[in-house]
Amino acid sequence: MKYFLALFLLVSLTAKAQNVRISGTVKDSIGTPLELANIIATHTDTGEMESYAISNTQGRYQFNLPSGAAYSLVASFLGLAPTTKDIKIEKGAEDITLDFVMMPAADQLDDVEIIYEMPVVVRGDTIVYNTDSFTNGTEQKLGDVLKKLPGVTVNDDGEIQLEGQTVSKVMIEGKDFFDGDSKLATKNIPANALKKVEVLKNYNEVDQMRGLGNDQDNVAINLKLKEGKKNFWFGELQGGIGDGEQTRYLGSAKLFYYSPKGSINIIGNTNNMGDVPFTFQDYFNFTGGFRNFNSRGGTSFNISDSGLGFLVSQNNRANEIKTNFGAANFSYEASDAWDLSGFLLFSDNSTDFIQRSLRNYISTEATEVNTQNSNQSNQLAMAKFSSVYKPNEKLQLDYDVLAKKSQQSEMTDALSVFTDASGVTNNPITENKNNDPFSLNQNLNAYYTLNEKNIFAGYVQHLYQKENPFYEAIVTQQPFAQILPLDTDQSNFDINQDKMVETNKIDSKIDYYYVINDKSNLNLTLGTTQSRQDFNSSIYQILDSGSQNNFTDASLNNDVAYRFSDLFLGAHYKFKTGIFTFTPGVTLHNYNVSSEQLGTKTSQEEWKVLPDLYAIAQFKQSESLRLNYQMTADYTDVNNFAEGYVFNDYNRMFRGNRDIENAIFHTASLNYFNFNMFNFTNLNGGVSYTKRIDAIKSSTAIDQINQASSPINSNFIDEVLSANGRFQKTFRKWKANLSANISYSELNNIVNAQPTLSQNFTQSYQGSVETNFKNAPNFEVGYNRSINNYQNGNSDRIFYTDRPFANMDVKFLNGFTFTADWSYYNYYDKDNTVQNEYAFIEATLRYQKPDSKWEFRVDGSNLLNVDSLNNDSFNETFSTTTEYFVMPRIVMASIKYNL
Repeated sequence: MKYFLALFLLVSLTAKAQNVRISGTVKDSIGTPLELANIIATHTDTGEMESYAISNTQGRYQFNLPSGAAYSLVASFLGLAPTTKDIKIEKGAEDITLDFVMMPAADQLDDVEIIYEMPVVVRGDTIVYNTDSFTNGTEQKLGDVLKKLPGVTVNDDGEIQLEGQTVSKVMIEGKDFFDGDSKLATKNIPANALKKVEVLKNYNEVDQMRGLGNDQDNVAINLKLKEGKKNFWFGELQGGIGDGEQTRYLGSAKLFYYSPKGSINIIGNTNNMGDVPFTFQDYFNFTGGFRNFNSRGGTSFNISDSGLGFLVSQNNRANEIKTNFGAANFSYEASDAWDLSGFLLFSDNSTDFIQRSLRNYISTEATEVNTQNSNQSNQLAMAKFSSVYKPNEKLQLDYDVLAKKSQQSEMTDALSVFTDASGVTNNPITENKNNDPFSLNQNLNAYYTLNEKNIFAGYVQHLYQKENPFYEAIVTQQPFAQILPLDTDQSNFDINQDKMVETNKIDSKIDYYYVINDKSNLNLTLGTTQSRQDFNSSIYQILDSGSQNNFTDASLNNDVAYRFSDLFLGAHYKFKTGIFTFTPGVTLHNYNVSSEQLGTKTSQEEWKVLPDLYAIAQFKQSESLRLNYQMTADYTDVNNFAEGYVFNDYNRMFRGNRDIENAIFHTASLNYFNFNMFNFTNLNGGVSYTKRIDAIKSSTAIDQINQASSPINSNFIDEVLSANGRFQKTFRKWKANLSANISYSELNNIVNAQPTLSQNFTQSYQGSVETNFKNAPNFEVGYNRSINNYQNGNSDRIFYTDRPFANMDVKFLNGFTFTADWSYYNYYDKDNTVQNEYAFIEATLRYQKPDSKWEFRVDGSNLLNVDSLNNDSFNETFSTTTEYFVMPRIVMASIKYNL
């Protein structure tokens, strides 16, 4: 790492020696400093832009220019006439001070045009990036472009962050792209179609609601297309074939059409090379635009997934993946007052997993080595229709309906080798999981402005969901002898479980805003959540003869009706004073929880007052400090109330507790954001603390590898403290990145009737330097180190991962582009019982003749043919180190046609 920093310092000093700093002030005709004025430097002979700057609150600007050339410097500011100054910088010249005085504009339209073509323009809460100022032609998708914009980052999952805040919506020409999903956008929208990227801070899509609440955490991105991409179909078609221990194939289509009246987006992909456009996890995370209802009301009641813990397919943790994906999104302006939109999405993935896990059981000090081969099939479909009706500026009506349907199956052959004081036990296992859940979510919102002082908003949301997971485990060792009345005179134990969970949930509320003045308003909320869930399950044994041995014991069957009710009345007062904005609030809740099972009815009723506070210190337009505190009542759904046993895995059973009560969470966070456009420094960080009282935890009994758990309200307090920070600075064509994430938790659990304290300390640090030259080769080099420390009772496991990485892209000859990514992993633990070193290299060679629509490419993945990678995890009963076998080396040749 020290050599890497030394190299960076040397290169930086060398670059500095060849440049001359240009600095000064920008003021108007009466001497007032102009903040956010734009200064652009172009070569006098070619007109090519060399550098640019944006003035700070004192009107100061600065940038560096290479010596030995002549430049034109243009200062521009909205409403004032552009001012131009020409300079010639000789070799060996000293730093230059150059001030601008700007006069009122005679022709404001020309002024606006000049400002709009600046690399970065700031207009209030909107930042506009001119993409051509930051790209060099090697970019393929939107994500490649966004990574080069100052203050913007994109992670491996396609999540976009601006100045440390997650972007919640992506639009194209003001129209939602698949309800704003960032992953589908970053990985599919072609880079060459983009003209500008508009970042919309403090975003609220409902005009009447802007400024009433706290929109500071809402960030959206609107993409502006190049002129040739409007009113025409654009996109790409790609097909390829390759080799990697078997024949590999790829077919892809990405088509887009945008006009003032509407848009159509079509995405299709079929391949067996590990490219998964839409994973099983994406399906569950995809909200379709449905947001957390009454997020500041103080209630946490979520309908959990009642499935069977299907393995999540990822291209770096699977041995084989075949995928078929298709999606279509449309928007249509039916009239000036009525907008329609919707999408259809389908994914069909077949995935083979091969993995080996080492589990260290905490309370028994036993170990289990589990080797398993799994084949998983996921067919996922969803459809959404949306309507926005706004007949006038006072009224807006929104309606959304989202349907989700999937068919999931997983077959697993495994061998469990368990070792304890009594010896070694071998247990071959076959598992079969099936589930075909369905859900329908409807949302109706109404916004009405009575007058400038009185504004109303109403929300109604309904969820219907049905899940019917089936589970089968065939084992040779008798499991749960104290729980299951198995017929032991069999060649093996074939255990089956049927299960059904049906949910109906309605959320509704009315918000009333009284606008006192432009600095304060009062918000009153009246609402309710009503939920009913029906839960049925049964466990039975299939005998060697094929007959069925039904277990009639009440503890092995469920027939539960569960109801949750929350009536609430809340009040929030927002006011500004100086640089501070405060929004204190309080919500009064009446909770009622009831269940009916085993012929017995239970009910709980209680009143709670839950406070919250949101405060902002806005030091400057681009610098703020935000405090967020909330007291939350955490309620569980039917899964923790059903008292009959259910299987979660071949060695894990769970039963609910009808006497479980809610937990109380205290959550506080403090976050700092600073994006300095003067010196292009992005600094953000935060700290958060959560204190959980009466937390719902599991009391677990372990017998060898068999675990039987039940929820309880813990008498101990759980605490989690986490911190994160990110520093990013642009030095002309260089960018430095530093980031850190730290989390420490103390969690209390009950294992074999004994309280156990778990202390987990995880750390991740990363630094990198990258370049962004127009013509020269570009590279990024960096280093990542993660440390995971798990302590529980007498167990103390520490895992380390050191990962240096580098990537590059080079344009050469006339139309060739070469890109490569390299990551080296050194994974080991403190006791030197686990160690794995491996490296991944991916590379692409592309050829596209200038102005041609055809592109020819060769892609290589896992070029070093790595067999496996590692991961570690921890829960209250055991720590796990897992080795995943991954896809082999693949070399693919393909042809792409750009529309």
